[in-house]
Amino acid sequence: MDEKLRYRGRIAQTGIYLKKLMRMFVYQNDWKALPMAALIAGLVTFAVGGSLFKTQEGTLSGCFALVCVCIWNGFFNSIQSVCRERPVVKREHRGGMHVSSYIAAHMIYQAVLCILQTAILLWICRQAGIAFPKEGLIFGPFLMDFGVSMFLITYAADMMSLAISSLVHSTTTAMTVMPFMLIFQLIFSGGLVRLEGPAVKLTNVTAAKWGLQNLCALSDYNNQPMVTLWNTIWKFRAMEIDGQRPIKMMTDYIAENDMRDQLLLESGQYNMNPDYAFDALNVLKCWGALLLIILVFACLSVVLLEFIDRDRR
Repeated sequence: MDEKLRYRGRIAQTGIYLKKLMRMFVYQNDWKALPMAALIAGLVTFAVGGSLFKTQEGTLSGCFALVCVCIWNGFFNSIQSVCRERPVVKREHRGGMHVSSYIAAHMIYQAVLCILQTAILLWICRQAGIAFPKEGLIFGPFLMDFGVSMFLITYAADMMSLAISSLVHSTTTAMTVMPFMLIFQLIFSGGLVRLEGPAVKLTNVTAAKWGLQNLCALSDYNNQPMVTLWNTIWKFRAMEIDGQRPIKMMTDYIAENDMRDQLLLESGQYNMNPDYAFDALNVLKCWGALLLIILVFACLSVVLLEFIDRDRR
């Protein structure tokens, strides 16, 4: 154990480990998380960016895709960060290392990494031509609120992954667990699979659920048009009943009288989701839930590493 760690307090040790993490970022290729985030963001915006913030379906699928990017980035950031140096952590803990300082250094480092990834994601969205709304609910500019939300989603996933990395004993195990963590987040986000009964309660423990609710609320999902009904009706225009085509007659009448946009807006009103209400308190509730997840899993990481000396494997 380095003597400079043995006799220093928690704050000083936090600084020492933070410098170590910065060196690892440069010399152990941890910087690769940034171009990886850019690549994933580019693929997602190319796939779903066209209808984002324009229709309910486009907003829901686009926000879900952005949540997936944030969750993936967070998991990838820290899933190996502790377990890859577990023997070193164990040795230094026995020599006087404060686990709280070690985790605090990781939290600061990961927070900076998540901020950079969020900035990259927003920049790529702008370059892809996505038309963001102007007004937000908390800070004023929409991009500020949206950026804070995506950072919190990424950071919450990061802290979950940090706890897993503090629990497992090898990078192989960590990378085996990560896909299951990702699948759990996506299934119980409430946006991909329709859940009923007790399964609905599980959504409350996922960052994906609060992240999706957060982004959809900021995007004013409930006041956007829904196009699914119109597109479905349009497919049946050729249907004949007693030699006539009533659906074609109806859709032609709506189109000729410029009633389509009104129909889409009315359809959206019948498809409103109270969880996606365009309300500042709703956004703050989501932020609070994400902050709670961050705090709980950061504390769990500390608790798990406090018992590292009992590890016999």
